[in-house]
Amino acid sequence: ILHEVQEFVNLLPQNPQLGKLEPLLQDCSVEYRSYVINKINKVVYYINCDNNTIEIVALWDTRREPKSQAEQIYK
Repeated sequence: ILHEVQEFVNLLPQNPQLGKLEPLLQDCSVEYRSYVINKINKVVYYINCDNNTIEIVALWDTRREPKSQAEQIYK
């Protein structure tokens, strides 16, 4: 998993829009995006325009309840 996540992280600087908009987090003030790493994991991130960085906020296990994982980010 670590290798797959690292490959994705290496692609992000050149392709910050690579992930799709995360529908479970559409009501947030930040535009969260997600990218499926493999069958059971996805990375959730957003582009911080204030300091021109990409912030990874979660590695979701897609087998778990998605709404409960989204609630953790809302907090």
